[in-house]
Amino acid sequence: MHDRDMLTAAQIEEGPVLALDFAKLRKVVEGGQEAIPVVVQDADSNQVLMLAYATRPALEQTLSTGLATFWSTSRGELWVKGARSGDMLDVVEVRVNCEQNSLLYRVRCRGAGACHTKDGRGQTRRSCYYRRISAGGTLEPL
Repeated sequence: MHDRDMLTAAQIEEGPVLALDFAKLRKVVEGGQEAIPVVVQDADSNQVLMLAYATRPALEQTLSTGLATFWSTSRGELWVKGARSGDMLDVVEVRVNCEQNSLLYRVRCRGAGACHTKDGRGQTRRSCYYRRISAGGTLEPL
């Protein structure tokens, strides 16, 4: 694994180097907002699309509008997924886990997908989980 601080966003998002962000949860906490993880799953295929975080206001907005809304840990603000790109997520149901410390949004994509990255053809990726760790410890596309 490599030090993330030495890589560009493009290298992290598109490259073969494994550079996991083990400090992410600390960063969420240091952001000053009480938030819980949200797994986002396609309601029809059951494919996991992404992981995000929700604050109380984000969950309340999701429930009232039916659009997946999260807390942007990088921008420090409420984030309606797809508001800028058009790749919005219509929430079919919200589930809560046994310990009530994470959520599952079952959604239907309005656009091409859920990921903010694009594939080699410039198309929105359906899921943020588009690579796997190879036996050699590098990332390979699915």
